[in-house]
Amino acid sequence: MSHIVDLRAYTDALAALGDLKTVSRPVSADLEAAAHTRRSYELRAPAPLFTNVTEDRIGMRLFGAPAGVSARPDMPLARLALSVGLPPETDAVALVEHLVRTRDAAPVPPRTVPREDAPCKQNVLLGDEATLDRFAVPRIHEGDGGDYLNTWGVIIAKTPDGTWTNWSISRIMKLDGKRMTGLVVPPQHLGLVWQAWAERGEPMPYALVQGGAPAIPFVGGIPLPRGVDEAGYIGALHGEPIDVVRCETIDLEVPAHAEVVIEGHLSVGRDSLEGPFGEYAGYASTQTSLQPVYSVEAITYRDRPIWPVVAEGRPADEYHTVTGTGRAANVLHALRGAGLPVTTVWMPFLAAMHWTVVTVPEDWRTTLPGVDSTEFVRRIGEVMHNSGGPSAMMPVTFVLDDDIDPANEADLLWALATRLHPKDRRAAWDGVVLPFMACYSEEERKAMRGPSVLHDGLLPAWGEGRLHHSSFAQAYPADVRRKVIDHWDD
Repeated sequence: MSHIVDLRAYTDALAALGDLKTVSRPVSADLEAAAHTRRSYELRAPAPLFTNVTEDRIGMRLFGAPAGVSARPDMPLARLALSVGLPPETDAVALVEHLVRTRDAAPVPPRTVPREDAPCKQNVLLGDEATLDRFAVPRIHEGDGGDYLNTWGVIIAKTPDGTWTNWSISRIMKLDGKRMTGLVVPPQHLGLVWQAWAERGEPMPYALVQGGAPAIPFVGGIPLPRGVDEAGYIGALHGEPIDVVRCETIDLEVPAHAEVVIEGHLSVGRDSLEGPFGEYAGYASTQTSLQPVYSVEAITYRDRPIWPVVAEGRPADEYHTVTGTGRAANVLHALRGAGLPVTTVWMPFLAAMHWTVVTVPEDWRTTLPGVDSTEFVRRIGEVMHNSGGPSAMMPVTFVLDDDIDPANEADLLWALATRLHPKDRRAAWDGVVLPFMACYSEEERKAMRGPSVLHDGLLPAWGEGRLHHSSFAQAYPADVRRKVIDHWDD
């Protein structure tokens, strides 16, 4: 298995697949680049690389839709697969299996390299020179509360005792050249690390990383267990250590092949309004909240840096493709750990992470003798909602037989329409609800409590009412199908 070491090699790989569009005309970082990126998601077009940014003064480039659905219909998950070292034609089942395997692999800690071997140290700005005003910071949506410089960058922070270093993605908005603010919310991991520093009355050292190996934001965007270092997980994913280098002003290490690194401290108090920002459910938020402030104390960057941009909104973008896939892998890992027979788990991109699909093998009754589908679905629900998994992100789950490919939208819609009872065969749990989950009532979102429902869409056993498919693959003998395929273009 090979992996891609930096963002430049990744854009080259996409170009080789015909999945990159270089935009050389002048494009403004103020809405225009994000608007182009948003349209590329909705058309499933190649990822745009903007090489002529109107506000640019240092030769920087913007790169949109870094892990969106590929423009190649024969390999829709190519950007996700390449990000984690898999072939571009990898399908959904293999992608999720790869993430599950890595969860059980021994972590491979990062390797520290000298600063002269780190491309991110080509340019170093300290003191007053370290200002965000040097960069063409993008504005993403017209209704946003400001320019959002972090939509696909990773924030690196470690606990005061040094036992846990967390790499995660959280949106960050520019306040001025020396200050930023963004969501810092426990129980998200960044919020937990910040809370540990705030309880000591000390600002939290941080590094904000743009670019680097595409696995970095991919892993930063998926839920790993509390206390797990993402750098070690990436090493296990790659099969070798990721190269890191010491920061200039703080006690942290950052990916050596990063495009841009911003260093500083995060304030103890919640000192600035953040938001609103267009959310992943596909609706423009009107909410603001008080959040801590990031000071900007040093910036290092590569020559002609590439700054990734995610124009979050209606599916499918990175918060559906990457975060949804990571959550599916978490659920699959938990269900198998509980000894339940499960083929795969998938969060369909177009459902905006509001739906989860669990598929199970035809012989599940042999594995669980005496268990009917109602009890099987109840056990699945118990594991999903009592194992510390992200049940708040899974308001609706469908349990189906694995003759259905949950990543195939036509397959899934047919199954949901024909296998779900209009009223019965469902189980519900009460749990945490996040405020931007669009399917809940305003009261539920404010209280942050609401239902999660599992639908039993399992077919009866053979001989007990199960029907055969009347599709090409199932309704005709193999020799007839082969003859049709062989002569299809005659």
